[in-house]
Amino acid sequence: MAKKQEVDARHYDVVLAPHITEKSTLLSEHNAVVFKVSGDATKPAIKEAVEAIFDVNVTGVNTVVVKGKTKRWRGKPYKRTDMKKAIVTLAEGQSIDVTSGI
Repeated sequence: MAKKQEVDARHYDVVLAPHITEKSTLLSEHNAVVFKVSGDATKPAIKEAVEAIFDVNVTGVNTVVVKGKTKRWRGKPYKRTDMKKAIVTLAEGQSIDVTSGI
């Protein structure tokens, strides 16, 4: 188990929500969990936040910035906001229940 870290409010500013999709569910078979994170979050900050909030050991963090799509509403174009996702790989034998919420 990870050493117990103090959960701080800034940890909840880094990790915003779990990102639950078909693809992220398939990743859970390989001990990985996907989270929506703040746009300025760094990999070490994401690792620290996940370890503190969920009390697990993180072996790796990969990040992806998903660019917002251009859509139309009543004929006028608008752009969805960009989103940053973090794919967090956990140590062997550890898991996070993302359905319980943070």
